[in-house]
Amino acid sequence: MSDDGDLIRTMIERWAEAVHEGDLDGVLADRAADIVMFDVPPPHQGVRGIDEYTKTWPGFLEWQTNGAVFEIESLEVFAGDAVAFAHALLRCGTPDELARNPESRLRLTLGLRKEDGRWVVAHEHHSFADTSGDQDAGAEERAVRAVHAHWSDRTAAGDLDGLMESVSPDVVSYEHAGPLQYVGRDEVREVCRRGLAASSGPVSMATPDLTVHVGDDLAVSWGLDHVRAEGLDGVPVDSWSRATRVFAKSDGAWMLIHQHLSFPAVDGG
Repeated sequence: MSDDGDLIRTMIERWAEAVHEGDLDGVLADRAADIVMFDVPPPHQGVRGIDEYTKTWPGFLEWQTNGAVFEIESLEVFAGDAVAFAHALLRCGTPDELARNPESRLRLTLGLRKEDGRWVVAHEHHSFADTSGDQDAGAEERAVRAVHAHWSDRTAAGDLDGLMESVSPDVVSYEHAGPLQYVGRDEVREVCRRGLAASSGPVSMATPDLTVHVGDDLAVSWGLDHVRAEGLDGVPVDSWSRATRVFAKSDGAWMLIHQHLSFPAVDGG
């Protein structure tokens, strides 16, 4: 690294220490009078000028001195003759916050220019990756898929009680045959009991092309159910059918509230 690069690295490390120690003078050192900062909170257009920049810090510095962490994890510096930039990842949060989300990092980009032979920070950009939506949706989708996997596992085990664990008491099910609808867990349980009893051995049920879409408290899945078994007469059964299922979240768990199963109609003509 060049001498300028070493100087800038030291400057940034000194600034991070000042932030952590709640030292406002140290935070403001080496900032340009016309600095522009894009910070984590609003305003969206950024903070402009050293006076506005100064006003953003007291609350954050007080939070730091009450036990929060502000620690550089990685830092890269690129320096030219008159312009330089740096980017860094920092551990920023209380110990409890970092324990709950150990991968969280503050992202920092700095733009610097040389004024009268001295490097100053002219631009500062802070952000956290907004992954909450993706993480929540991904976790909830996995939870719904886990319900399907549990059904497959409990079907193979012939575990009727296990099959009912994620079925709502007031479920409405459109089954392959029988009445127009089955209402309530007890009626659906009886359908499942008859299905298991019709096989002379384990029943395999899976939905290999499963699609899941998740909202805040409702989810829907669809795909082709593949069932393989051996009938009481010893004749193998291997069937595919269409399945749509709707789930609602209850006490943190996804419960089946509706399912629609069907075979395609066959033209008898």
